Amino acid sequence: MDANTRQFVAGKPANNALLTGARGCGKSSLVKAVHAKYAPKGLRLIEVDKAGLPQLPDLFELLAEADYRFIVFIDDLTFAEHEPGYASLKAALDGSLAGPSDNVLIYATSNRRHLMPEYMAENLETQYLGGEVHPGEAIEEKVSLSDRFGLWVSFHAMDQDTYLDIARHWAAALGAPADDGFERAALQWSMGRGARNGRVAWQFARDWAGRQ
Repeated sequence: MDANTRQFVAGKPANNALLTGARGCGKSSLVKAVHAKYAPKGLRLIEVDKAGLPQLPDLFELLAEADYRFIVFIDDLTFAEHEPGYASLKAALDGSLAGPSDNVLIYATSNRRHLMPEYMAENLETQYLGGEVHPGEAIEEKVSLSDRFGLWVSFHAMDQDTYLDIARHWAAALGAPADDGFERAALQWSMGRGARNGRVAWQFARDWAGRQ
């Protein structure tokens, strides 16, 4: 993704990106870090919420003549059935005359790879013809949006050692380095939250520093 952004900042073609996967693993933080790195070279970040998606053509028109390069950032993106923003984003990514100009990329984050809920009944529409799998129309429609992102970046749940390394890093940064009880406390904290990720490690480190 960093290479994709570097290419874009240099004025070369680059792909819109979809960051998906486990919660709290740094999807949004990565986009913000990329912006911080390239802001001195003229990159700007514009965050758009789901309610603003129907207005994307108006935004693209405003940005087309600007001297900067822009990432339009859509955070924590999911859709329910028949939401108007779904069609608006799909058209903006590919297939609309009012799509983004060469100085605009779209980066989106989501916990769902296909951005919409998927149901067992839809999988039952799948047909097997001549040894080939043919998904039903409902599935085809749902994957058609994520397919329009040229770059997929997947985030997976981290293992225990990685979680503890992140917790140690943040604890040291907060001036409360780990002692003999640190690992046990960090693991108990993650079990209470039902997850091991960077967000949980940061929250634990803040609590640990406060208790010290």
